[in-house]
Amino acid sequence: MQMSAQTFTVNERVLCYHGPLIYEAKVLKVDNWDESNTQSGILGPHYYVHYKGWKQTWDEWVDASRLLKFNETNIALQKALQSQSQAAQAASASSSKAAKAQAAKDAAGGGRGAVGGRKDGTRGTKRGREEDEGTRRPEMKLNVPEILKVLLVDDWEAVTKNNQLVGLPRKPNVQELLEEFKQHVLSQGSSTQLQDPKVLLPTVIAGLLTYFDRALGANLLYRFERPQYAEIRKKYVTGPTVQVGQEKEMSAIYGAEHLLRMLVSLPQMVASSSMDGESVVLLRDYVNELLQWMAKEKDRLFAPEYESASIAYQNISRS
Repeated sequence: MQMSAQTFTVNERVLCYHGPLIYEAKVLKVDNWDESNTQSGILGPHYYVHYKGWKQTWDEWVDASRLLKFNETNIALQKALQSQSQAAQAASASSSKAAKAQAAKDAAGGGRGAVGGRKDGTRGTKRGREEDEGTRRPEMKLNVPEILKVLLVDDWEAVTKNNQLVGLPRKPNVQELLEEFKQHVLSQGSSTQLQDPKVLLPTVIAGLLTYFDRALGANLLYRFERPQYAEIRKKYVTGPTVQVGQEKEMSAIYGAEHLLRMLVSLPQMVASSSMDGESVVLLRDYVNELLQWMAKEKDRLFAPEYESASIAYQNISRS
């Protein structure tokens, strides 16, 4: 998040980022941090906030980049991020439930060896707690440019409030977009701040594509878009006119609008994954660079207008 030029006052009702989500809060104190008193290394105005409905133990100092004015536009952004988060958590819970069921099945089939295996991993043991601490991953904090936050809100309102849809197939699609980003990074040569892009970037791009294709139908669509998704699947994947071997991935159909939804959902996904800390940091840096590039190329990447759905489509979506 970029530093905000806005200022806030004591007792002001605000919206505040906590992780990837936004919560209502109240400014309790204001201070200007310099090199002599900064607690975080960040200089300038800081605000001590209390999150509405949270215990006082969560009160904290935040810099201006984490605060938003309490207005309709920012409330819409809060709801859009919440909606994506809930979908991400639902998908994560589903996969976690399946994994636990498989683990129980494996344990049941393991006989005495499985029972004996509990000795070192018993919940609540000192060793178990130390392992939990040692495997804790760093937070994947994304710096979403302000213009992309606006586009995320516009996207949410168009689909959920105005009964509109992104026209498909998109140009550029997600595959083409990520290939362009790859070429952009590689063209920077040694001037890029990213770690070893010649070696790592292809892997990062491949991972994002794979995740997009798997996540789209599960947790990146609003309910209103599901009939459209079903038609797209029928046209390009499962329908009688689709030749074997000619099926298309969804990343070849959808574009920047749905990719952005996925990117802002990544922190929740990573938090419930088995990704190691080094990989989390690496992914965070590449995704933040991708977000900055998408903001610069927004006029070309994002659809200027959404299509209004027919009455027949609206009836289907509500059935």
